[in-house]
Amino acid sequence: MHSKAAVTGVTVSFGERFAASEQFDAIFKEGMSLVERTAAYLDGSGRKQARLLPRPVSVLYSTESMRLTTRLLELASWLMIGRAQKEGEITAQQARSKRERVKLRPSARPSHIKGFADLPQELQRLIEESHALNDRIMRLDRAIEVVAAEAVGADNPVGAQVTRLEEAFAKPRRALGA
Repeated sequence: MHSKAAVTGVTVSFGERFAASEQFDAIFKEGMSLVERTAAYLDGSGRKQARLLPRPVSVLYSTESMRLTTRLLELASWLMIGRAQKEGEITAQQARSKRERVKLRPSARPSHIKGFADLPQELQRLIEESHALNDRIMRLDRAIEVVAAEAVGADNPVGAQVTRLEEAFAKPRRALGA
């Protein structure tokens, strides 16, 4: 069975479809819940627990809580862009442009760091949840970008190859300058 888009030759944006899907709603709720739970923990019981930690673990707590907060801010930004697109507040192209400014990156798991096991269990759990969410959103972001790049180059095979080459060579140069 052919979809209407396939029959009429209309390109369907994976980003638009995903943003409008129940899967997006689920990941949005999960992400925002993680942000809220983390904020509540860090402002509440986490703050109290941090005061009781030995000095080296206290420094690690501060470092990891800042990394956690930064990671969650980036993920929340990505999710809010998707929601704005879903709500029709921005176009797919505007969403893509805004997503490019969000600094999603693979993050090293801190569980191998000396002293990580000495951190409060709740902080460890929040950190691990944030890494899992980061991994999922990065996969989605890459899928959205690949599909968008293929759609742009679908009518022009040379353009598609040029786009792939630009993407392959542009990202490492940015990483070296960063």
